[in-house]
Amino acid sequence: MRRLFMTICTAVAVSVSASAQGGITEEMLSAIREGYRDTPEEKALRNAISANDINKLAVSQRIESEYDFHFSDMVESRGITDQKSSGRCWLFSGMNVLRAEMIAKYGLGDFSFSQGYIFFWDQLEKANLFLQGIIDTRELGMDDRKVEWLFRHTIGDGGQFTGVSDLITKYGIVPSNVMPETYSGNNTARMSMLLDLKLKEFGLELREMEGPRKELPAMLEKRKTEMLALIYRFLVLNLGEPPAEFVWTMYDAEGKPVSTRTYTPESFYREYIGKDLRNGYVMLMNDPTREYYKVYEIEYDRHLYDGENWLYINLPVEEIKAIAIASIKDSTMMYFSCDVGKFLDIKNGVLNVNYYDYASLMGTEFGMDKRERILTGASGSSHAMTLMAVDIDRDGRPRKWMVENSWGDSGHNGHLVMTDEWFEEYMFRLVAEKKYVPENILKLLDTKPVMLPPWDPMFADEH
Repeated sequence: MRRLFMTICTAVAVSVSASAQGGITEEMLSAIREGYRDTPEEKALRNAISANDINKLAVSQRIESEYDFHFSDMVESRGITDQKSSGRCWLFSGMNVLRAEMIAKYGLGDFSFSQGYIFFWDQLEKANLFLQGIIDTRELGMDDRKVEWLFRHTIGDGGQFTGVSDLITKYGIVPSNVMPETYSGNNTARMSMLLDLKLKEFGLELREMEGPRKELPAMLEKRKTEMLALIYRFLVLNLGEPPAEFVWTMYDAEGKPVSTRTYTPESFYREYIGKDLRNGYVMLMNDPTREYYKVYEIEYDRHLYDGENWLYINLPVEEIKAIAIASIKDSTMMYFSCDVGKFLDIKNGVLNVNYYDYASLMGTEFGMDKRERILTGASGSSHAMTLMAVDIDRDGRPRKWMVENSWGDSGHNGHLVMTDEWFEEYMFRLVAEKKYVPENILKLLDTKPVMLPPWDPMFADEH
Protein backbone atom coordinates (compact mmCIF):
# COMPACT_ATOMS: atom_id res chain seq x y z
CA MET A 1 0.00 0.00 0.00
CA ARG A 2 2.85 2.38 0.93
CA ARG A 3 4.60 1.63 -2.40
CA LEU A 4 1.33 2.31 -4.28
CA PHE A 5 0.90 5.58 -2.39
CA MET A 6 4.45 6.67 -3.28
CA THR A 7 3.84 5.76 -6.91
CA ILE A 8 0.68 7.90 -6.99
CA CYS A 9 2.47 10.85 -5.34
CA THR A 10 5.34 10.58 -7.83
CA ALA A 11 2.88 10.54 -10.73
CA VAL A 12 1.11 13.62 -9.36
CA ALA A 13 4.43 15.42 -8.88
CA VAL A 14 5.48 14.63 -12.45
CA SER A 15 2.08 15.85 -13.68
CA VAL A 16 2.35 19.13 -11.74
CA SER A 17 5.91 19.64 -12.93
CA ALA A 18 4.87 19.05 -16.55
CA SER A 19 1.90 21.41 -16.27
CA ALA A 20 4.17 24.11 -14.83
CA GLN A 21 6.34 24.10 -17.95
CA GLY A 22 5.63 27.22 -19.94
CA GLY A 23 4.90 29.32 -16.87
CA ILE A 24 6.95 32.34 -15.78
CA THR A 25 9.85 31.12 -13.65
CA GLU A 26 12.03 33.22 -11.33
CA GLU A 27 14.86 33.06 -13.87
CA MET A 28 12.55 34.13 -16.68
CA LEU A 29 11.06 36.94 -14.59
CA SER A 30 14.55 38.29 -13.99
CA ALA A 31 15.11 38.48 -17.75
CA ILE A 32 11.66 40.01 -18.30
CA ARG A 33 12.38 42.80 -15.83
CA GLU A 34 15.24 43.89 -18.07
CA GLY A 35 12.55 45.21 -20.43
CA TYR A 36 12.24 48.31 -18.26
CA ARG A 37 15.39 50.10 -17.13
CA ASP A 38 14.91 52.72 -14.44
CA THR A 39 16.81 55.47 -16.26
CA PRO A 40 15.88 59.18 -16.04
CA GLU A 41 14.48 58.99 -19.58
CA GLU A 42 12.34 55.96 -18.75
CA LYS A 43 11.12 57.65 -15.56
CA ALA A 44 10.10 60.75 -17.51
CA LEU A 45 8.18 58.63 -20.05
CA ARG A 46 6.52 56.63 -17.28
CA ASN A 47 5.41 59.78 -15.48
CA ALA A 48 4.02 61.32 -18.67
CA ILE A 49 2.24 58.24 -20.01
CA SER A 50 0.74 57.10 -16.70
CA ALA A 51 -0.84 60.53 -16.12
CA ASN A 52 -2.11 61.34 -19.62
CA ASP A 53 -4.13 60.06 -22.57
CA ILE A 54 -1.68 58.17 -24.81
CA ASN A 55 -3.17 59.78 -27.93
CA LYS A 56 -2.43 63.29 -26.65
CA LEU A 57 1.20 62.38 -26.14
CA ALA A 58 1.51 60.54 -29.44
CA VAL A 59 0.08 63.22 -31.78
CA SER A 60 2.57 64.10 -34.51
CA GLN A 61 2.63 67.90 -34.54
CA ARG A 62 4.01 67.96 -38.08
CA ILE A 63 1.10 65.95 -39.45
CA GLU A 64 -1.43 68.04 -37.51
CA SER A 65 -0.10 71.31 -38.90
CA GLU A 66 -0.02 70.05 -42.52
CA TYR A 67 -3.65 68.94 -42.71
CA ASP A 68 -6.04 70.67 -45.13
CA PHE A 69 -9.68 70.23 -46.09
CA HIS A 70 -9.67 71.03 -49.81
CA PHE A 71 -11.20 68.44 -52.17
CA SER A 72 -11.10 68.32 -55.93
CA ASP A 73 -14.39 66.40 -56.19
CA MET A 74 -17.27 66.55 -53.70
CA VAL A 75 -20.94 65.56 -53.64
CA GLU A 76 -23.11 68.34 -52.24
CA SER A 77 -24.79 67.64 -48.92
CA ARG A 78 -27.08 69.58 -46.58
CA GLY A 79 -27.41 68.92 -42.87
CA ILE A 80 -25.72 66.38 -40.61
CA THR A 81 -27.59 63.49 -39.01
CA ASP A 82 -26.98 62.05 -35.54
CA GLN A 83 -27.48 58.40 -34.58
CA LYS A 84 -26.80 59.36 -30.95
CA SER A 85 -26.40 56.41 -28.53
CA SER A 86 -27.39 53.72 -30.99
CA GLY A 87 -25.76 51.29 -33.39
CA ARG A 88 -27.78 52.42 -36.39
CA CYS A 89 -24.87 53.79 -38.48
CA TRP A 90 -25.72 51.29 -41.26
CA LEU A 91 -29.20 52.83 -41.49
CA PHE A 92 -28.05 56.45 -41.38
CA SER A 93 -25.33 55.82 -43.96
CA GLY A 94 -27.63 54.08 -46.43
CA MET A 95 -30.42 56.64 -46.06
CA ASN A 96 -27.99 59.56 -46.35
CA VAL A 97 -27.01 58.26 -49.79
CA LEU A 98 -30.67 58.38 -50.84
CA ARG A 99 -31.22 61.71 -49.10
CA ALA A 100 -28.44 63.43 -51.05
CA GLU A 101 -29.92 62.19 -54.32
CA MET A 102 -33.43 63.42 -53.43
CA ILE A 103 -32.16 66.85 -52.32
CA ALA A 104 -30.24 67.28 -55.58
CA LYS A 105 -33.07 66.01 -57.80
CA TYR A 106 -35.83 68.20 -56.30
CA GLY A 107 -33.81 71.20 -55.10
CA LEU A 108 -34.71 70.70 -51.44
CA GLY A 109 -33.25 72.31 -48.34
CA ASP A 110 -32.32 70.47 -45.15
CA PHE A 111 -34.37 67.34 -45.81
CA SER A 112 -34.01 63.92 -44.18
CA PHE A 113 -35.78 60.57 -44.08
CA SER A 114 -37.15 58.98 -40.92
CA GLN A 115 -34.65 56.52 -39.48
CA GLY A 116 -37.22 55.67 -36.80
CA TYR A 117 -39.67 54.34 -39.37
CA ILE A 118 -37.20 51.91 -40.97
CA PHE A 119 -35.72 50.98 -37.59
CA PHE A 120 -39.17 49.93 -36.34
CA TRP A 121 -39.56 47.43 -39.19
CA ASP A 122 -35.93 46.36 -38.82
CA GLN A 123 -36.55 45.32 -35.22
CA LEU A 124 -39.78 43.48 -36.03
CA GLU A 125 -38.17 41.67 -38.96
CA LYS A 126 -35.10 40.71 -36.93
CA ALA A 127 -37.38 39.30 -34.24
CA ASN A 128 -39.11 37.17 -36.88
CA LEU A 129 -35.74 36.15 -38.35
CA PHE A 130 -34.64 34.87 -34.95
CA LEU A 131 -37.89 33.10 -34.07
CA GLN A 132 -38.16 31.39 -37.45
CA GLY A 133 -34.51 30.45 -37.24
CA ILE A 134 -35.24 28.76 -33.91
CA ILE A 135 -38.14 26.85 -35.50
CA ASP A 136 -35.93 25.79 -38.40
CA THR A 137 -33.23 24.47 -36.05
CA ARG A 138 -35.48 22.75 -33.48
CA GLU A 139 -33.96 19.35 -34.23
CA LEU A 140 -30.41 20.58 -33.49
CA GLY A 141 -28.92 20.54 -30.00
CA MET A 142 -28.47 23.69 -27.94
CA ASP A 143 -24.72 23.24 -28.33
CA ASP A 144 -24.93 23.29 -32.13
CA ARG A 145 -22.89 26.21 -33.54
CA LYS A 146 -25.83 27.66 -35.50
CA VAL A 147 -28.23 27.43 -32.55
CA GLU A 148 -25.65 29.00 -30.28
CA TRP A 149 -25.15 31.81 -32.81
CA LEU A 150 -28.90 32.44 -33.04
CA PHE A 151 -29.29 32.80 -29.28
CA ARG A 152 -26.29 35.15 -29.17
CA HIS A 153 -27.72 37.32 -31.98
CA THR A 154 -31.41 37.58 -31.25
CA ILE A 155 -31.92 41.13 -32.56
CA GLY A 156 -29.49 44.04 -31.97
CA ASP A 157 -29.46 47.46 -33.62
CA GLY A 158 -26.46 46.97 -35.91
CA GLY A 159 -26.55 45.96 -39.54
CA GLN A 160 -25.46 46.65 -43.09
CA PHE A 161 -26.66 47.82 -46.50
CA THR A 162 -28.78 44.79 -47.41
CA GLY A 163 -30.93 45.72 -44.43
CA VAL A 164 -31.46 49.19 -45.92
CA SER A 165 -32.33 47.85 -49.36
CA ASP A 166 -34.60 45.02 -48.16
CA LEU A 167 -36.49 47.08 -45.58
CA ILE A 168 -37.14 50.08 -47.84
CA THR A 169 -38.15 47.80 -50.72
CA LYS A 170 -40.69 46.03 -48.49
CA TYR A 171 -42.00 48.86 -46.31
CA GLY A 172 -41.29 52.06 -48.21
CA ILE A 173 -39.91 55.21 -46.62
CA VAL A 174 -41.20 58.42 -44.99
CA PRO A 175 -39.81 61.91 -44.21
CA SER A 176 -38.35 62.46 -40.75
CA ASN A 177 -41.19 64.69 -39.56
CA VAL A 178 -43.75 61.96 -40.29
CA MET A 179 -42.23 59.55 -37.75
CA PRO A 180 -39.78 61.48 -35.53
CA GLU A 181 -37.06 59.96 -33.42
CA THR A 182 -37.84 58.85 -29.85
CA TYR A 183 -35.66 58.46 -26.78
CA SER A 184 -35.53 54.67 -27.21
CA GLY A 185 -34.62 55.07 -30.88
CA ASN A 186 -31.74 57.39 -30.01
CA ASN A 187 -30.71 55.35 -26.97
CA THR A 188 -31.24 51.72 -27.90
CA ALA A 189 -29.38 49.85 -25.16
CA ARG A 190 -32.24 49.38 -22.69
CA MET A 191 -34.80 48.51 -25.35
CA SER A 192 -32.40 46.05 -27.00
CA MET A 193 -31.64 44.39 -23.66
CA LEU A 194 -35.32 43.78 -22.95
CA LEU A 195 -36.04 42.56 -26.48
CA ASP A 196 -33.08 40.20 -26.28
CA LEU A 197 -34.29 38.80 -22.97
CA LYS A 198 -37.84 38.25 -24.21
CA LEU A 199 -36.76 36.70 -27.50
CA LYS A 200 -34.47 34.24 -25.74
CA GLU A 201 -37.44 33.23 -23.58
CA PHE A 202 -39.61 32.83 -26.69
CA GLY A 203 -36.86 30.86 -28.40
CA LEU A 204 -36.71 28.29 -25.64
CA GLU A 205 -40.49 27.98 -25.68
CA LEU A 206 -40.55 27.31 -29.43
CA ARG A 207 -37.83 24.67 -29.09
CA GLU A 208 -39.76 22.89 -26.35
CA MET A 209 -43.25 22.98 -27.92
CA GLU A 210 -44.79 19.58 -28.58
CA GLY A 211 -47.81 18.37 -30.51
CA PRO A 212 -49.01 15.94 -33.18
CA ARG A 213 -46.49 15.72 -36.02
CA LYS A 214 -48.90 16.97 -38.69
CA GLU A 215 -50.27 19.80 -36.57
CA LEU A 216 -47.03 21.02 -35.00
CA PRO A 217 -45.89 23.33 -37.89
CA ALA A 218 -49.20 25.23 -37.75
CA MET A 219 -49.02 25.39 -33.96
CA LEU A 220 -45.51 26.84 -34.12
CA GLU A 221 -46.55 29.40 -36.75
CA LYS A 222 -49.54 30.48 -34.65
CA ARG A 223 -47.45 30.83 -31.52
CA LYS A 224 -44.76 32.75 -33.40
CA THR A 225 -47.41 35.20 -34.64
CA GLU A 226 -48.61 35.74 -31.07
CA MET A 227 -45.04 36.38 -29.97
CA LEU A 228 -44.52 38.91 -32.77
CA ALA A 229 -47.73 40.68 -31.76
CA LEU A 230 -46.19 41.27 -28.33
CA ILE A 231 -42.95 42.46 -29.95
CA TYR A 232 -44.97 44.84 -32.17
CA ARG A 233 -46.66 46.36 -29.11
CA PHE A 234 -43.29 46.68 -27.38
CA LEU A 235 -41.88 48.52 -30.41
CA VAL A 236 -44.87 50.86 -30.68
CA LEU A 237 -44.42 51.81 -27.01
CA ASN A 238 -40.75 52.60 -27.62
CA LEU A 239 -40.61 53.91 -31.18
CA GLY A 240 -44.16 54.96 -32.09
CA GLU A 241 -46.45 53.29 -34.62
CA PRO A 242 -45.47 53.43 -38.31
CA PRO A 243 -47.98 55.40 -40.40
CA ALA A 244 -49.99 53.65 -43.10
CA GLU A 245 -50.72 57.00 -44.76
CA PHE A 246 -49.51 60.58 -44.25
CA VAL A 247 -49.68 64.12 -45.61
CA TRP A 248 -46.39 65.76 -46.61
CA THR A 249 -45.52 69.22 -47.88
CA MET A 250 -42.43 69.61 -50.03
CA TYR A 251 -40.38 72.80 -49.51
CA ASP A 252 -37.69 74.09 -51.87
CA ALA A 253 -34.21 75.26 -50.83
CA GLU A 254 -35.58 78.72 -49.98
CA GLY A 255 -38.22 77.23 -47.68
CA LYS A 256 -41.15 77.90 -50.00
CA PRO A 257 -43.89 75.23 -50.19
CA VAL A 258 -44.01 73.39 -53.51
CA SER A 259 -46.76 70.81 -53.01
CA THR A 260 -48.89 69.12 -50.35
CA ARG A 261 -50.10 65.59 -51.00
CA THR A 262 -51.16 62.36 -49.30
CA TYR A 263 -48.84 59.37 -49.55
CA THR A 264 -48.33 55.86 -48.28
CA PRO A 265 -44.74 54.91 -47.36
CA GLU A 266 -44.66 52.70 -50.47
CA SER A 267 -45.97 55.41 -52.84
CA PHE A 268 -43.52 57.95 -51.37
CA TYR A 269 -40.66 55.54 -52.08
CA ARG A 270 -41.80 54.87 -55.63
CA GLU A 271 -42.22 58.56 -56.47
CA TYR A 272 -39.15 60.09 -54.90
CA ILE A 273 -36.59 57.26 -54.97
CA GLY A 274 -37.94 54.76 -57.48
CA LYS A 275 -34.71 52.76 -57.59
CA ASP A 276 -34.29 49.01 -57.49
CA LEU A 277 -32.32 48.98 -54.25
CA ARG A 278 -31.95 45.21 -54.23
CA ASN A 279 -30.54 44.81 -57.74
CA GLY A 280 -29.11 48.23 -58.56
CA TYR A 281 -26.21 48.16 -56.09
CA VAL A 282 -23.25 45.91 -55.38
CA MET A 283 -21.25 45.53 -52.18
CA LEU A 284 -17.48 45.53 -52.63
CA MET A 285 -15.06 44.30 -49.98
CA ASN A 286 -11.33 44.60 -49.48
CA ASP A 287 -10.37 41.56 -47.41
CA PRO A 288 -6.77 40.45 -48.09
CA THR A 289 -7.28 37.27 -46.04
CA ARG A 290 -9.46 35.85 -48.86
CA GLU A 291 -9.06 35.38 -52.59
CA TYR A 292 -9.80 38.43 -54.71
CA TYR A 293 -12.23 38.47 -57.65
CA LYS A 294 -14.50 36.02 -55.85
CA VAL A 295 -18.08 36.45 -54.65
CA TYR A 296 -18.81 35.65 -51.01
CA GLU A 297 -22.10 35.18 -49.15
CA ILE A 298 -22.64 35.12 -45.38
CA GLU A 299 -25.12 32.44 -44.34
CA TYR A 300 -28.05 33.47 -42.19
CA ASP A 301 -26.79 37.04 -41.88
CA ARG A 302 -29.61 39.29 -43.04
CA HIS A 303 -32.28 41.58 -41.61
CA LEU A 304 -35.37 39.82 -43.00
CA TYR A 305 -36.06 36.10 -43.03
CA ASP A 306 -37.27 36.50 -46.62
CA GLY A 307 -34.51 39.00 -47.42
CA GLU A 308 -31.05 38.78 -48.94
CA ASN A 309 -27.95 37.40 -47.25
CA TRP A 310 -24.81 39.51 -47.31
CA LEU A 311 -23.29 39.15 -50.77
CA TYR A 312 -20.10 40.92 -51.83
CA ILE A 313 -17.26 40.87 -54.34
CA ASN A 314 -13.79 40.83 -52.81
CA LEU A 315 -11.47 43.18 -54.71
CA PRO A 316 -8.02 44.74 -54.41
CA VAL A 317 -8.27 48.19 -52.89
CA GLU A 318 -7.17 49.96 -56.11
CA GLU A 319 -10.18 48.54 -57.95
CA ILE A 320 -12.49 49.85 -55.23
CA LYS A 321 -10.86 53.29 -55.32
CA ALA A 322 -11.48 53.59 -59.07
CA ILE A 323 -15.17 52.77 -58.60
CA ALA A 324 -15.48 55.24 -55.71
CA ILE A 325 -13.88 58.03 -57.75
CA ALA A 326 -16.21 57.39 -60.69
CA SER A 327 -19.23 57.61 -58.38
CA ILE A 328 -18.11 60.83 -56.66
CA LYS A 329 -17.29 62.48 -59.99
CA ASP A 330 -20.88 61.73 -61.01
CA SER A 331 -22.19 63.35 -57.79
CA THR A 332 -23.27 60.08 -56.19
CA MET A 333 -22.51 59.25 -52.55
CA MET A 334 -21.78 55.72 -51.38
CA TYR A 335 -22.29 53.52 -48.33
CA PHE A 336 -18.83 53.04 -46.79
CA SER A 337 -17.70 51.03 -43.77
CA CYS A 338 -14.36 50.94 -42.01
CA ASP A 339 -12.49 50.48 -38.74
CA VAL A 340 -13.17 54.04 -37.64
CA GLY A 341 -11.49 53.90 -34.24
CA LYS A 342 -7.99 53.44 -35.63
CA PHE A 343 -5.82 56.57 -35.73
CA LEU A 344 -8.86 58.82 -35.28
CA ASP A 345 -8.70 62.39 -34.01
CA ILE A 346 -12.40 63.04 -33.51
CA LYS A 347 -11.87 66.64 -32.40
CA ASN A 348 -10.38 67.64 -35.75
CA GLY A 349 -12.13 64.97 -37.82
CA VAL A 350 -8.92 63.35 -39.05
CA LEU A 351 -8.08 59.71 -39.91
CA ASN A 352 -4.37 59.32 -40.66
CA VAL A 353 -2.09 56.32 -40.01
CA ASN A 354 0.75 58.75 -39.20
CA TYR A 355 -1.30 61.00 -36.95
CA TYR A 356 -0.27 59.20 -33.76
CA ASP A 357 3.36 58.18 -33.40
CA TYR A 358 2.88 55.29 -31.00
CA ALA A 359 6.21 53.72 -32.00
CA SER A 360 8.34 56.64 -30.82
CA LEU A 361 6.34 57.04 -27.61
CA MET A 362 6.37 53.36 -26.66
CA GLY A 363 9.75 52.43 -28.11
CA THR A 364 8.44 49.59 -30.27
CA GLU A 365 7.03 49.17 -33.76
CA PHE A 366 3.46 47.92 -34.38
CA GLY A 367 4.16 46.03 -37.56
CA MET A 368 1.12 43.97 -38.59
CA ASP A 369 -0.29 44.62 -42.05
CA LYS A 370 -4.02 44.67 -42.91
CA ARG A 371 -4.18 40.93 -43.56
CA GLU A 372 -2.50 40.10 -40.26
CA ARG A 373 -4.71 42.50 -38.33
CA ILE A 374 -7.83 40.84 -39.75
CA LEU A 375 -6.55 37.31 -39.03
CA THR A 376 -5.81 38.16 -35.40
CA GLY A 377 -9.00 40.15 -34.79
CA ALA A 378 -7.05 43.38 -34.36
CA SER A 379 -9.07 45.12 -37.06
CA GLY A 380 -12.47 44.81 -38.72
CA SER A 381 -15.36 46.92 -39.91
CA SER A 382 -16.86 48.81 -36.97
CA HIS A 383 -18.77 51.75 -38.43
CA ALA A 384 -20.64 52.79 -41.58
CA MET A 385 -20.56 56.31 -43.02
CA THR A 386 -21.29 58.00 -46.34
CA LEU A 387 -18.37 58.51 -48.75
CA MET A 388 -18.80 61.87 -50.46
CA ALA A 389 -15.49 63.46 -51.53
CA VAL A 390 -12.04 62.74 -52.91
CA ASP A 391 -9.01 64.96 -53.53
CA ILE A 392 -7.11 63.87 -56.65
CA ASP A 393 -3.57 65.07 -57.45
CA ARG A 394 -2.21 66.13 -60.85
CA ASP A 395 -1.33 62.54 -61.71
CA GLY A 396 -4.89 61.34 -61.07
CA ARG A 397 -4.10 59.65 -57.76
CA PRO A 398 -6.27 60.16 -54.67
CA ARG A 399 -4.61 62.02 -51.81
CA LYS A 400 -7.45 61.99 -49.31
CA TRP A 401 -11.15 61.22 -48.92
CA MET A 402 -14.06 62.58 -46.89
CA VAL A 403 -17.13 60.93 -45.39
CA GLU A 404 -20.35 62.38 -44.02
CA ASN A 405 -20.74 60.89 -40.56
CA SER A 406 -23.81 60.38 -38.34
CA TRP A 407 -22.36 61.62 -35.04
CA GLY A 408 -23.90 65.10 -35.13
CA ASP A 409 -21.49 68.01 -35.66
CA SER A 410 -18.45 66.20 -34.22
CA GLY A 411 -15.27 66.02 -36.23
CA HIS A 412 -14.85 68.50 -39.09
CA ASN A 413 -18.38 69.97 -39.19
CA GLY A 414 -19.87 66.48 -38.98
CA HIS A 415 -17.39 64.96 -41.44
CA LEU A 416 -14.23 62.85 -41.20
CA VAL A 417 -11.27 63.29 -43.54
CA MET A 418 -8.95 60.34 -44.20
CA THR A 419 -5.67 60.03 -46.02
CA ASP A 420 -5.49 57.64 -48.94
CA GLU A 421 -3.14 55.44 -46.94
CA TRP A 422 -5.71 55.21 -44.13
CA PHE A 423 -8.35 54.33 -46.74
CA GLU A 424 -6.19 51.41 -47.90
CA GLU A 425 -5.50 50.11 -44.41
CA TYR A 426 -8.88 50.46 -42.69
CA MET A 427 -11.58 50.62 -45.38
CA PHE A 428 -13.49 47.33 -45.70
CA ARG A 429 -16.78 47.78 -47.58
CA LEU A 430 -18.17 50.04 -50.25
CA VAL A 431 -21.64 49.85 -51.79
CA ALA A 432 -21.77 51.37 -55.27
CA GLU A 433 -24.38 51.60 -57.97
CA LYS A 434 -23.72 48.98 -60.61
CA LYS A 435 -23.35 51.59 -63.36
CA TYR A 436 -20.00 52.62 -61.82
CA VAL A 437 -18.67 49.05 -61.65
CA PRO A 438 -16.74 47.63 -64.65
CA GLU A 439 -18.53 44.89 -66.58
CA ASN A 440 -15.83 42.28 -65.93
CA ILE A 441 -16.36 42.73 -62.18
CA LEU A 442 -20.16 42.64 -62.42
CA LYS A 443 -19.92 39.34 -64.32
CA LEU A 444 -18.50 37.79 -61.17
CA LEU A 445 -22.00 38.01 -59.71
CA ASP A 446 -23.00 35.24 -62.12
CA THR A 447 -20.63 32.82 -60.37
CA LYS A 448 -21.59 30.69 -57.38
CA PRO A 449 -20.76 32.54 -54.13
CA VAL A 450 -18.44 31.06 -51.54
CA MET A 451 -20.63 30.55 -48.47
CA LEU A 452 -19.21 31.81 -45.17
CA PRO A 453 -20.69 31.09 -41.71
CA PRO A 454 -22.52 33.92 -39.90
CA TRP A 455 -20.01 33.81 -37.04
CA ASP A 456 -17.10 34.72 -39.32
CA PRO A 457 -15.19 37.46 -37.38
CA MET A 458 -15.22 39.84 -40.35
CA PHE A 459 -19.00 40.25 -40.16
CA ALA A 460 -19.82 41.43 -36.67
CA ASP A 461 -22.60 44.03 -36.70
CA GLU A 462 -21.51 47.58 -37.50
CA HIS A 463 -22.16 50.37 -35.05
